[in-house]
Amino acid sequence: MRIIEIVASVADLSHGPSYSAPRLAEGVAAAGAEVELFTVGSPDDVTLNGVRRRRFAHDLASLPRIGHLRLSGAMRRALFAEARGSAAVLHTHGLWLAPNLSPAHAARAAGKAFVISPRGMLGDAAMRFSSLQKRLFWAAFQRKAMAGAAFIHATSEGEYDEVRAVGLSNPVVIIPNGVDVPEAFAKPAAAERVALSLGRIHPKKGLDRLVRAWSDAGAATQGWRLRIVGPSELGHGEQLKVLAEGLGLTNVEIAGPAYGDEKLAAYRAASLFVLPTLNENFAMTVAESLAAGTPVISTKGAPWPGLATERCGWWVEHGEAAMTGALITALALPDSELAAMGARGRAWMTCDFGWEAIGRRMLAAYEWAAGAGERPKEART
Repeated sequence: MRIIEIVASVADLSHGPSYSAPRLAEGVAAAGAEVELFTVGSPDDVTLNGVRRRRFAHDLASLPRIGHLRLSGAMRRALFAEARGSAAVLHTHGLWLAPNLSPAHAARAAGKAFVISPRGMLGDAAMRFSSLQKRLFWAAFQRKAMAGAAFIHATSEGEYDEVRAVGLSNPVVIIPNGVDVPEAFAKPAAAERVALSLGRIHPKKGLDRLVRAWSDAGAATQGWRLRIVGPSELGHGEQLKVLAEGLGLTNVEIAGPAYGDEKLAAYRAASLFVLPTLNENFAMTVAESLAAGTPVISTKGAPWPGLATERCGWWVEHGEAAMTGALITALALPDSELAAMGARGRAWMTCDFGWEAIGRRMLAAYEWAAGAGERPKEART
């Protein structure tokens, strides 16, 4: 079976689809499919195992407003050619951009299966940013494209609910993202323990609430440092620095982004990971942290109830009070107990979230969408 995976870009490693779409493509290829990954824009250093990568010119990139849509006539023509040819499924990742529309048009014209992964972009918190533009785009283009999908791919029960909340009745297949599990690693002893929050520094991540909760935790934070690591968007990194200074916090650090080995080193050096997000469809940083052996505090804005059931973290309500309480509890634990929680999280990731297993499940869903397989157990109506 020939599959075309489409994502607007894989250049920005702080955005989840830049990681998850290529790794899913590799997982599906490892399961036995022929897979190509289509992207738009300038070259980058992403290399793929078993997957051919095709980059297409980014038309009108320099124009304001229009440029960010990642229009590509060359990609559109290639998608129509693939749909008329041997491609059985076209699967696009994300919303609001031209590469999230052209596959739907190409598949419909050729009578082939089209699949779309919203990647968290239908959530209330995500929709509140640039809300007018998104609602106009939805009414004019995106809803019709999604309504024609053979199935919509959701990575969690929460994202399934978001799909239904906007009125889409397509089948939904719930398959989580996978995660790369690094080799086991003993955390080094340190005079100052680290609580890490890593990812985009954006208002939807709830980081201002985390800083205030850290302040409210008071004496519990002695001997700890809170590191907020990631690319700043909308000037939010500077806003957090001003907030921390205004609260008199000397053990809060706002740092730039970390990728690759540097990111893994940050996870491993931390005794605790904290995600105060308002809304996520999956939250790769939670999976990555657990895979590195670091326990997690996450708000219920991310779909991780297993943090509590697998005894590898805390899944808490929104709000500063709930976050403060979780911090006071976690920061009081000895290193040995935090390490044991991290080990349980790593074992969970190894068992249930390996990319090869995720690839096999997705390939079975593709076969069903193309009329060549049985309905998968993950499919919902």
